[in-house]
Amino acid sequence: MTGDKKVLFSGMQATGSLTLGNYLGALKNWVSLSDEYECFYSVVDLHSITVRQDPAELRKRARNLLTLYIAAGLDPEKNCIYYQSHVSGHAELAWILNCFTYMGELNRMTQFKDKAAKHADNINAGLYTYPVLMAADILLYQADVVPVGKDQLQHLEITRDIAQRFNHLYGDVFTIPEPFVGRVGAKIMSLQDPSKKMSKSDENPNGSVYLTDDADTVMRKFKRAVTDSCANIAYNEEQPGIRNLIDIYCACTGKTPQQTVKEFDGKGYGEFKLAVGESVVDVLRPLQTKFAQLQKDKAYIDSVIKNNGEKAERFAAKTLRKVQKKVGFPERIR
Repeated sequence: MTGDKKVLFSGMQATGSLTLGNYLGALKNWVSLSDEYECFYSVVDLHSITVRQDPAELRKRARNLLTLYIAAGLDPEKNCIYYQSHVSGHAELAWILNCFTYMGELNRMTQFKDKAAKHADNINAGLYTYPVLMAADILLYQADVVPVGKDQLQHLEITRDIAQRFNHLYGDVFTIPEPFVGRVGAKIMSLQDPSKKMSKSDENPNGSVYLTDDADTVMRKFKRAVTDSCANIAYNEEQPGIRNLIDIYCACTGKTPQQTVKEFDGKGYGEFKLAVGESVVDVLRPLQTKFAQLQKDKAYIDSVIKNNGEKAERFAAKTLRKVQKKVGFPERIR
């Protein structure tokens, strides 16, 4: 990591299993960014415990997620791929930033309201201050850019507000992050409800295709995909199910919606759904093969966890020391 590139930070939660939507919408596009940016990709396991987790399952999913990052093509020599919980600076900076964040700002966070409604029996302080930890994730690495979807844009906005407030008080400490504007990944919707994004937490298992689904499972899910009664393959808002299948097909084959509509002109939904399913199987096959190989190479994955964790720790420590000095904490005697 040279330090002469702009810094990009992103991460995914170690809950649930990654979906085709996560891959086509984000992970696939991350791979092309390492030549242009100094990239930090975190397995954000601290965020995961705002909802109760089975400890053994969380550890397993965190390792699988880190392994999937690599299987998808992220080179751990070019990208810093690490566990958030292995870098204590995330939690330390989050506490400091909590003291520069106003409750009124947190009260406006729509995602807190949504999650609180889903987990009414566990509305904890971590769920409430989640955006501050996210701000710490980003600011700790002096990130210039952050790839965010619409649902996370509000969190980036509060991150910018906190950073600007801190800088106003203490000088030029934090880089003010911008939303990443680059090649936008495909927005993949649920196969069972095309009005909703394909999600790791979908209660209907047929709504999401997971990256580790075998070929038979993938094909079965596409055969059951919701369509409509129009009986023609067209790319428009009035046929959201077919539009979603066209988006998936295009993301997997590189074709345009217009080419796809022309290719399947006069053909039935059944034939089209089979073709989309097969295109997904073809895309997932090399990723699944690599994932299986990596899972068997425990020593290699352990070395990535150790080496990349140390890289992240070193980078984070520079920011944390500067922040601690600015707020008036006593200097450590080394």
